[in-house]
Amino acid sequence: MTTNEISEAYEAEVPEDEEVNPFLVFDTPGNSENVGEASVVYREVTYARVMGFRPIKMDIWLPRKAVETVPLVVWVHGGAFLFGDRRELPPTFEPDSVFRLLNEAGIACATIDYRHAFEAPFPAQLHDVKAAVRYLRTFARELGVDGNRIGAWGESAGGHLVSMLGLTGQREALHGGIGAQDQPSNISAVASFYGVSSLVDLPSVDLPEGIFPPALVASMPEGMSMSMQPSQMLVGGSDDPALLAAASPVSYVTADAPPFLLIHGDNDKTVPHTQTDLLATALKEAGVKHQVVTIKGGDHCFVGAESQLGEILEKAIGFFSKTLARA
Repeated sequence: MTTNEISEAYEAEVPEDEEVNPFLVFDTPGNSENVGEASVVYREVTYARVMGFRPIKMDIWLPRKAVETVPLVVWVHGGAFLFGDRRELPPTFEPDSVFRLLNEAGIACATIDYRHAFEAPFPAQLHDVKAAVRYLRTFARELGVDGNRIGAWGESAGGHLVSMLGLTGQREALHGGIGAQDQPSNISAVASFYGVSSLVDLPSVDLPEGIFPPALVASMPEGMSMSMQPSQMLVGGSDDPALLAAASPVSYVTADAPPFLLIHGDNDKTVPHTQTDLLATALKEAGVKHQVVTIKGGDHCFVGAESQLGEILEKAIGFFSKTLARA
């Protein structure tokens, strides 16, 4: 579908006698470009606008040779809730590898930005991810994706957010009011790479003195600690156990959760494997289908286990191919 056709389809939803509000909540997907042999990409798509913040964007990677509607996976980057970008994969991954491999398997991918902790505290990040899912369902027909077959895949902080997304699909209080409305935000499958599952139980990270250059230190909001503990930063610098629990995936596990794939290195010194153990235990007790894959020798981002990365990505792709297969 061309850009003009998408715009016409979008505008057709507004009755002729109804005035169009000039303050757009989100944009149409816009123009696409071919990337390699496998992908058609819509870049810089604004999926939500928030008062006082930058537009929140995504890139949408579609299988170039698709002949029917395809499932879709939302990719959510990591970065301790303070850093990162939708276009950046972990340093151990080849650039664009996740997006390309999904497309090669016949699965669309939307890689999204979200507000960092200093832009807005939790649950803003979850609201953003949910808005992305609603946006993709709003434009599913135009993009050629199946809005009933959506999964989410994230690493580190992104693993936390996709877990929260998968576990709160029916919680109206966490729906969020930004972006596209009138669509559900539930998903059908979750893959978390070394994700955070319990902020209450996340140990402190001892950072070497002087690790941050002065320009980064100067960017810290006034009154915020330089401890850089992701758990506290996410909830506005608080160490209140109630707030930390409210922002933790383990607090929301129920029997109707979608299937989970949890992959984690046994030598992770940033987010310990115990975080995956806690979530796996909660999923098991609730009777939720899940699988834990432990990567021997793997530190955060699978550093030290780079030779296994191909198999790790293949495992995740296979998980989505199976769980998002047409019924």
